[in-house]
Amino acid sequence: MSIRVLVVDDQTIVRAGFAAILTAETDLTVVGEAADGDAAVAMAADLAPDLVLMDIRMPGMDGLTATRLITRHHSLTKVLVLTTFDLDAYVYEALRAGSSGFLLKDTEPEALLAAIRLVVSGDGVLAPAVTGRLIQAFAHGAPVAPETSGALNSLSPREREILILVATGLTNMEIVERLGLALGTVKVHVSSVLAKLGLRDRVQATICAYESGLIRPLGSSAP
Repeated sequence: MSIRVLVVDDQTIVRAGFAAILTAETDLTVVGEAADGDAAVAMAADLAPDLVLMDIRMPGMDGLTATRLITRHHSLTKVLVLTTFDLDAYVYEALRAGSSGFLLKDTEPEALLAAIRLVVSGDGVLAPAVTGRLIQAFAHGAPVAPETSGALNSLSPREREILILVATGLTNMEIVERLGLALGTVKVHVSSVLAKLGLRDRVQATICAYESGLIRPLGSSAP
């Protein structure tokens, strides 16, 4: 089945460029284009896309607010944020708002297409520069969410172990090799962790693990 994508950017030429890249793929369909956050929220409700390709800085409602509203009200729609600003202060907040990934607009088309497919399949993606920025935010005292920390009590010891490994960036196959478990067992554990914590994907699991203090960035002081 085709992946249905809503493209959101305030620049017409940028929207057209992304749309051209996506429509050239047999498994991707652009179902709509929006020039600001208000239109994105309305079109997400009407069109129920599988994924929203979201700009951050736009006139009117910005992409951060739109991301929060879309992910709150449309649980099956994923958001992949694209921005020009690799040091944008919105990086952390966009992920907390429910974005399943964060890429820069200079990302190669092949990497963008791969990211869309990964996000829709339930994984998440972060540009390397964004990952570094995110880790720095936690290293310098990003806020711990009490509700997230409390939710960890619902996890079994094995599930907590799986969450830590996911948050350190390991794939399912790498977790298999680390713990000596069957691939199917690892997938079940990952799905259980996401369900118990009410998380959308592995990116959100990473945010949860750092926010709760379950793991700390290298070089940071203990809480």
